[in-house]
Amino acid sequence: MPSFFSNQRLIVLLVCLVLLVALVGYSMSDRENTTLPEQLVTDTVGAVQSAFSRPAHFAAGLFEDIRDIRNVYEENRALKSQLDEYASLQVEVSELRRRNEELEGSVELQDDLYDYSIRTALVIQRSPDRWNEQVGINKGAQDGIEENMAVVTSKGLIGKINRVSQFSSTVQLLSDQSATNRISAMVSGEEETVYGFIEGTDHESGALRFAKIDIDASFEPGDTVSTSGLGGVFPRGLVVGEVIAVENDEYGLTQTALVEPSANFYHIDYVQVVERGAPELEEAGEEE
Repeated sequence: MPSFFSNQRLIVLLVCLVLLVALVGYSMSDRENTTLPEQLVTDTVGAVQSAFSRPAHFAAGLFEDIRDIRNVYEENRALKSQLDEYASLQVEVSELRRRNEELEGSVELQDDLYDYSIRTALVIQRSPDRWNEQVGINKGAQDGIEENMAVVTSKGLIGKINRVSQFSSTVQLLSDQSATNRISAMVSGEEETVYGFIEGTDHESGALRFAKIDIDASFEPGDTVSTSGLGGVFPRGLVVGEVIAVENDEYGLTQTALVEPSANFYHIDYVQVVERGAPELEEAGEEE
């Protein structure tokens, strides 16, 4: 019996092999039409492949989209960082451009004041509570700076030296309201020269006050005010500003003018300290 069953399994195996070979041979033969079982098998396999391929493609696309979003996020961060650097660079360029123009103006001013000795200094200190009164510069007695020397920018006069240390000094601005802050000034007209004093600023307009002017003096808004040199401290001809209004004092004895300063007292980075003492000015001083 065992031998019989063993032979039966062998026979079944042989039959299966014959059928398989027959099916392979039949499937490899040139045929234009497929049989119904073949179509059934093909459709079934296609449906199964479609069922698995769609989720696979969806998952692959999802991961690719996530990777793209992450790349866009990183690129956005890099661009924002570059924009911040660009904004900082713009501010730096603007500041350097402004300082360059200021220094170029200083060179031109030095040409105009060739009779005088000029020392360029850097503003190193400005206290918020005394913003309109004084600034500190990085030049002192070791650099030849002395009290009462005129201080200008490329635009015009801003004040004078009032304290000197060995390596730094303090500049008293024209806008300081101290009673001792007076500067002899003038308006040079075609027919006459009008003299007076710069005495602080007007509380309402913020303009400089050009006071103690002779009541009969003739000048008008638009005229240029400069130092007269009559005070024996400043050189003559340093530009102070432009007359914007003229009025008589309360007693009608003198005139007072409001002067728009030529220099910008708010933005001061570099200044020039003017030393009076050239031979031509010494002669002028003797005339004064």
